Amino acid sequence: MAHLDWSDALNLDLPLMDDTHREFVDLLAVVAQADDAQLQPAWQALVEHTDQHFGQEDAWMASTRFASGNCHSMQHRVVLQVMREGAARAAQGDLQVLRVMASELALWFPQHAQSMDAALALHLRRVGFDPATGVVHAPQALPGELIHGCGGATCSDAGEEPVADGTHNARQAAVA
Repeated sequence: MAHLDWSDALNLDLPLMDDTHREFVDLLAVVAQADDAQLQPAWQALVEHTDQHFGQEDAWMASTRFASGNCHSMQHRVVLQVMREGAARAAQGDLQVLRVMASELALWFPQHAQSMDAALALHLRRVGFDPATGVVHAPQALPGELIHGCGGATCSDAGEEPVADGTHNARQAAVA
């Protein structure tokens, strides 16, 4: 099973984001170390944190001209839904699913943080966004058009494959 420890490689030089990410890593470690009796409460704490964590980042994106359907936000929605589905399965007695999911999250999170979150942190710094207050200190640096990709060089509108309903394949992005 994969395990994740905080390292400087996860530091994005945006203190509020970094603190939230450290908390995620810490809660994931609690899940990984939990015995069967403590596993579900530890998972629930991780799900609640993740809901707030992703909501916070999604709000920052919305405040700085990311489209609501951008691939970063879509990945948040998919991952959180999968985590909730894991909680439901565990409530029916399948605790192993949480252990597998925790291991997968330990593999997924560094990639997410070092790509999508790093791009978001760079964007927030460029526009002078203060995550604590929500103030954009350099509004002239805001993009003229909504950002539909993840904001990074490797994720752009041109590189996304639209699906039949005009959205982008979020499930594929969530596992990438």
